[in-house]
Order: sequence, then structure tokens, then C-alpha cells
Amino acid sequence: MRGSSTPSVRGPGQIQIIVNVSSRETRIAVLEDRDLVEYRVEREERVVGSIFKGVVQNVLPGMDAAFVDIGLERNAFLYVADIMPDDINDNSPASVRRSELRRRKIKELIKPGQELMVQVTKGPRGTKGARVTTRISLPGRYVVLMPEHSQVGVSRKLEDRKERERLRRIGEKITPAGFGLIMRTECEGRSAEELLADVQFLQQLWAQTMESAKRLRAPAVVHRDQTLLYRTIRDVFGDEIDRLVIDDPEEYEKVSLVAGMVVPALRGKITLYDQEEPIFDHYGIEKDLDRLLLHKVWLKSGGYLVVDETEALTAIDVNTGKQVGSHSLNETILSTNMEAAREVCRQLRLRDMGGIIVIDFIDMEEADAQKRLLDYFTKQLARDRARTRVGKISSLGLVEITRKRTGESVTEAITSLCPLCNGRGRIASSDTVGLWIERDMRRRLNEPGNAFHIVCHPAVVEALIGADGEVIEEMEHELQRGLYIRANHDIGIEEYHIEGGTIEEFDRYFMGFRRAQVLECTVRRSAVESTGKVIGWTDGGYFVELLGAEDLVGQRVKVVLQDIRRAFGVGDVIQPVGNRS
Repeated sequence: MRGSSTPSVRGPGQIQIIVNVSSRETRIAVLEDRDLVEYRVEREERVVGSIFKGVVQNVLPGMDAAFVDIGLERNAFLYVADIMPDDINDNSPASVRRSELRRRKIKELIKPGQELMVQVTKGPRGTKGARVTTRISLPGRYVVLMPEHSQVGVSRKLEDRKERERLRRIGEKITPAGFGLIMRTECEGRSAEELLADVQFLQQLWAQTMESAKRLRAPAVVHRDQTLLYRTIRDVFGDEIDRLVIDDPEEYEKVSLVAGMVVPALRGKITLYDQEEPIFDHYGIEKDLDRLLLHKVWLKSGGYLVVDETEALTAIDVNTGKQVGSHSLNETILSTNMEAAREVCRQLRLRDMGGIIVIDFIDMEEADAQKRLLDYFTKQLARDRARTRVGKISSLGLVEITRKRTGESVTEAITSLCPLCNGRGRIASSDTVGLWIERDMRRRLNEPGNAFHIVCHPAVVEALIGADGEVIEEMEHELQRGLYIRANHDIGIEEYHIEGGTIEEFDRYFMGFRRAQVLECTVRRSAVESTGKVIGWTDGGYFVELLGAEDLVGQRVKVVLQDIRRAFGVGDVIQPVGNRS
């Protein structure tokens, strides 16, 4: 039976997973003790975890690495340590295996033109391609199945010695021949029958993967990792979660079905949200997301953090700000640092920062205060599911940590490089602004009228229209509104204006066009560089897709309209009428 969300939005001490599903993205937020602590967004198919049949393009002995074509935009990077040679005994001690692998040269292991089965361990980032390994693993709810291995391991996070031994004995009994097994943290307290069911499911998945590998020609994907929502059910939705609320009936049914197979005891915690108010508005998450991209993060005491993410590392600076304290300077500094430590841990999870992170706490001279801060910081980090390592506080008050992340940070996923500052800062991407506009229109569906007129940046116009008009057509169908989108070349990418009205009214004001009409346009390149398209913009900001006008960028041209829609048209260039950039 479907549940529905209750008026109690964020109860004290509750941990809730809130899921917002739309046709263009899935957003998942984790609320903990009333605070947003994790946020993930998926707008395209995931690469990390997927398995590919690839072709070795070139081998670089000087780097002990190779580049493998797996069918993505850039070749993947394969390091020698990520190749498991056939002749190394998996049962030998780890130190022996490492020693043997260190002596190997990559040219002895693979050669150009060779086909390999590889799994992506780190997604493409910036100018770098994906990182891959031949050591394939399939994660399940309780175990990780490793083809062509033979060892059984137990998660290091399980500290109880008796439980570790129990799980190791079960693992040795249920591990199929020719496979290795890792018992995940979720194994704790689980029966042999539950663990065996997980193993059998993964074994069947591997059989399907091998069948695809035989059938497909390289380069090709032979197994795609699951969607963000499925992975959340698999990896996050545990006994400590009080509720999972989802706003899409179809996905709710799928999630309930998956949970029934993976975690049947928790199925009753899944709730369908069916109120008119958007789910992220209802739970106050949109307000938190507005602050997600801020360079400065304020603390309740009046202090603040300054967060700078770079390609090499992330720097977080702690400042007392407006906090003046009530006793001594040392107490004020310690109080600010302790509050900052808690917020830093939250920001690490919320933005999904990875790699090297340096926190510049306010200098403290007393060794006891430094120890209290580091102990508290380490305790807060224990709530993070990502693997972290913490160094000591340096003489300069710096704490260096490393945090494992397999793909883009949330900041990278929802923003693009700012063209005005050449990458020194970030702005919302055109896709992100387009989704803001879509959500704002959904909030206004109860207003009178059957149409919206939107004025926004040209790049956002393109994002809203989509390739061949597919996005705008789908939005009009879902919203049941006519959409009249016009560009303003003089506003910033995050600026836009939405006006409600009727189709009859907007047709009179904004649709003074007819088929075979001749009009003037300025030719510009598409904001989506990969398409190679050129676009004509009328003086009123009407988007005209031009055919065969690649050599006329920057010029003013006459165009005859072949097709007309509310948001865009298609036309042929008749003749240039002058130069205008």
C-alpha cells in the first residue's frame, strides 16, 4: 500500500532520504538531525562501476601505463598495478603478490590492439580520461563478488572479532569456485541464507556480463552500473534510515520492488510523496541548495568557512568572523574551531569533496586544545561513508586529510567553468539554470492561464529547447502549457524572467511569424560546442536553427522560415546583409 508524506517534515534525530525525480534528472538528499548532509544528482548515465570491453591503443613503458579505447570521448588510463597477470597466484600472501607486481613491466603484460575487459574506477574529469582496472568487482547489498579471484575478505569497519570470524567462515562456504568475496559492513548480523542470495544474484549478473562480452565488438559497454537511485537503496538505505520519501509514482513502485528483493525488512519505510508543493520545497532542501555553491559558509556563532576547490586540492579556511566570545580568546578560538570542524565534515559529505583537503583552523597554542579538536574532528568524520585519512595538526594549524571519491564533486556536476573569469570561479551551468526555470514554472501551475513567456540567456534557451526541440516539446506536454522562450543577450546566465498568460495573448505579442517569411538574423555559434551548430537570433531573441550557415558566423543574414514553433524556428539563409559580431 502506498504511503504519503506526513506534516512532520524533519523530526529531531531522524535520518531521511528525500528523492526528487524528473525527466531530466534525479536528485537525492540525505537529512540528518534536521540538516542536509548529503546531496547527489544524476543527469546522465553513470560511468564509474561499469564494465567495458576495450582495445589497448598504446602502451607507455616510461609511465608503466596504457591507454585503452572503451568507447568514451577520451581513452581510459590503465596503470600497471591495476592489471592482474594470469600467472600470479591469488592465494599467495599479499606482500608476495605486491612484490611480484612491482617487478612486472607493462609491456610484458599487454600490447597494442589487445582486447581487455576493464572496469571504470574513476570517472573522466576535466581533460583526464577515466581510470580503469582489469580487477573487476561486482558490489551487492552485503558482499562484493570478484571474478577470477579466490580470496575471502571482511570489511575493516567491522571491529568485532567474533563477528569477523563468523562472516569469514560463511564467506568461505558460499564463495563460488573461481571467485573471490568481500564481506561488506552491511553483513553484520546477517544470516548465511541472506548472504548466499546476494552472491547468487551477483553470479547471475556476471554470467549476463560475460554473455554480452561474447556478443559485442570492442569497444563496447558490457555492463552498466546501476542508477543513482538503485545504488542509494543498495548502499545507503539501511536500518539507521528512518524514512525514504520519493515523489514519482513509477519510481516508487520500482524502488519498492527492488527493496522487497534487497532489503525486505525496510520496505515499510518507503513513502510516496503526493502533495502539490514540490518535495524539495516541502522539506526545505531548495533553500539549503541555494547555499551549496557559496564560497563563504557562515557558522551559527558568527564565524565562517571559506571553501576553495581546485583541481589539485581543496582548501578550507576557518575564521572567527563576527564571533567575539564571552570569556577568553583561547576559549573563543577553540569554540570556533570545534563548530568549524563539525561544519567541515558536513561540507565534505554535502559537496562530495575528494582528494587532498587542507583545513586551516585558527591557530591554537595549547597542546590539550589541539588534541581535543583533532579527536572531535576524527569522531565527526566517522559518520562519513567515504574512506578518509587524517593527519596531525601542523605547527601552522593545518590539518591535511584525504577523502576517496570516484567521480566529480557535486559542485563540478552542477556548475560549469565561468567564461568571464577563465575558470577562477564558477557559475551555474545552462542545464542547471534551465532546470531552475522548469521548477519555477511547476510552482506556478496553479496560476490562471495556459502559457508561460520566458526570457533568459541564449545558452539557457538552447538548453531548454534541446536537440531538435525534444526538451521543450516534452516540457510543454508535462506542464500542459504553451512555452514561449526568448533570448536576451545582455543578461547573465543565471538571470531569467517568467511571465504567465494565455496562448492567445502570447501569440499576438510574440508570434509575428509565418512560414516562408523572410526576416533578418545575426548568426552565432551554438553554446553547445560539441554540436557544431550555428544559430540565427532575431532582434527579439527568437531562436532560428540555420541550415548550411557555418561560414557566416558573426554576420547579419536574411533567412526564409521553413518551420515555426512557439520557442524556435528552422530556416534557410538567403543572403548575407552585412557584418555584425
